Amino acid sequence: MNIAIALVAAALTGAGLVLQQQTAAQAPTSYFLHLRLITELLRKRRWLVGIAIMAAGQGLSVWAIGHLPLTFAEPLLATSLVFALLLAIPLTGQRVRRSELLGAVLLLAGVGALSVSRSVSSAGVVIGSAKYWWAAAVAGGIALLLVRAGWRRCGRQRAMLTGLAAGLVYGISDALTRVTVQIAAHHPLTHLLVSWPAYALVAASVVGLWLMESSFNAGPLNASLPAITAAEPVAGIALGVIVLGDVVRVSPGMLVLQGTGIVMLVTGVVLVARAPMLSALRTLPHPTLPNLPALPHPTLPNMPVLPALSQPVLPAAREVLERLTPARTATQTPEA
Repeated sequence: MNIAIALVAAALTGAGLVLQQQTAAQAPTSYFLHLRLITELLRKRRWLVGIAIMAAGQGLSVWAIGHLPLTFAEPLLATSLVFALLLAIPLTGQRVRRSELLGAVLLLAGVGALSVSRSVSSAGVVIGSAKYWWAAAVAGGIALLLVRAGWRRCGRQRAMLTGLAAGLVYGISDALTRVTVQIAAHHPLTHLLVSWPAYALVAASVVGLWLMESSFNAGPLNASLPAITAAEPVAGIALGVIVLGDVVRVSPGMLVLQGTGIVMLVTGVVLVARAPMLSALRTLPHPTLPNLPALPHPTLPNMPVLPALSQPVLPAAREVLERLTPARTATQTPEA
């Protein structure tokens, strides 16, 4: 049941990301990392629909993260990229290449390998502890350095670096979500008002959204989405092990299986997200109204038509000026 919820969450998130990127890409690039970008997007109906769909997916993601280890939930949520690719096919009318199909297979195979490694019984070790939250601070510091590096660049490089930063922040947000859900499950809801993870979760979610929209604004989707989708599970899995105590299988076979699963997951994410159809979404025109018959230009009713000036007017005006000139000269003659 939890796995099905995670997959539905991934589908909704993928659809919401596509709709958001289409709108954010049309905002001026000068809005990069400015709050004006968000205020501009709040006026766009398509972006609001994308946010609503992604919010529904994030709500289901909270359930999945709260009831599954991050080392298992993160790979399932990474399949949002496959659903984004499926949505991009009818929107762009392009065909899927072999590399994207291979990437989708590798991504799903990586999810399966990590799933099997979680279900197989073997010796494990717990190394997580709440005192290791400094690991989240390290991830945040790396994200800050990536944002600074992206600020000095433009185009695809800026989108990729900012997307990596957004993915790291979202990984921190996933770890905070797990802690917040645990607090809500074992304490009254009022306890969340005095717990720092809840406030840190809100802050991380807002910063992650801001960075993600900025990466969408900076470059095409196939430059930003691979970075976001690859960095988030890596950061989430690392924090799940270091901070939250997710069990690490220590048998050689399990370590090989988990390592292979992570490599296949990241490789599949990169191959799928490099699809040209995801890049075409940046320039996809918005639907327009059908061609309507041209309407006549409105005119003022019953206006009198003035006669046009003609050449005879000029001699008449000259004659009037000549008659006035002697009279003016006479009035200006000084007295003797």
